[in-house]
Amino acid sequence: MQAARFSAVCDVWSPMYRQRTLGDLFDLTDGAPDSKAHQIAYESLRSGWLSFLAAHDPARPIVLIGHSQGASMLIRLLRNEIDHEPAVRRQIAVALVLGGNLTVARGTPIGGDLQHIPLCTKPGESGCVIAYSTFPGQPPAGAFFGRPGSGVSLLSGNVRTAGLQVACVNPVSPGSHAALGLHPYFPTALAHSGMSTPWTAYPDHATAQCRTGAGATWLQVSPTPAGRKTAQLLHERLGALWGFHDIDVNLTLGDLVADVSASVAGWHRRH
Repeated sequence: MQAARFSAVCDVWSPMYRQRTLGDLFDLTDGAPDSKAHQIAYESLRSGWLSFLAAHDPARPIVLIGHSQGASMLIRLLRNEIDHEPAVRRQIAVALVLGGNLTVARGTPIGGDLQHIPLCTKPGESGCVIAYSTFPGQPPAGAFFGRPGSGVSLLSGNVRTAGLQVACVNPVSPGSHAALGLHPYFPTALAHSGMSTPWTAYPDHATAQCRTGAGATWLQVSPTPAGRKTAQLLHERLGALWGFHDIDVNLTLGDLVADVSASVAGWHRRH
């Protein structure tokens, strides 16, 4: 549901790593870097990455994509295996780290979880990261996303808060601070649209804008007048502490695919 459309611009390679169970995952207090569950999950993912890298043609760029638990594991992988390795960094076209609380130094595109790989600050940039979590408005106190050192940050092993903020890059146009029209894609069965096609698109039925407030940073998604009829899709199904987490990817899927295409083209220009 999240990865399929990227096959239009990539050869999708999806390792089946040993994820934490849902029951264990909801115990965020067990998210310390030395917890047994996290070490098993991370080492499984790391093994998949090393296997991929050993067979990879360095003449081709790499796109990294992770959401939720996958994003928290990807943050660790970027931090431990890629950020401090110039030869590996050069192979990265873009990393999509969605719903995982990637951190940066406050007011800058770098300096939190990663010291050498920055946030994307313009369309078509390569060697950078797109990260965000979606909410309809300011995340409430105790939200699992948007604030450093709490919630899902524990899953990536980052409990620091001083001088940090959670990253937000608008996937419609990296670097923009405006409210811009999204290009969502939902599997038709999930959207309940009555269409016979596998996917239903909702171009410009919602806008997205990076916002900050009360110590939080988030991608605020709002319906447009044209999108009122699709408002049922903009529902916090998991509760206010989660925002639109379960549809973080689908809300911006058309834009993310375009971002990957542009960053891959940018990578080829640089190389």
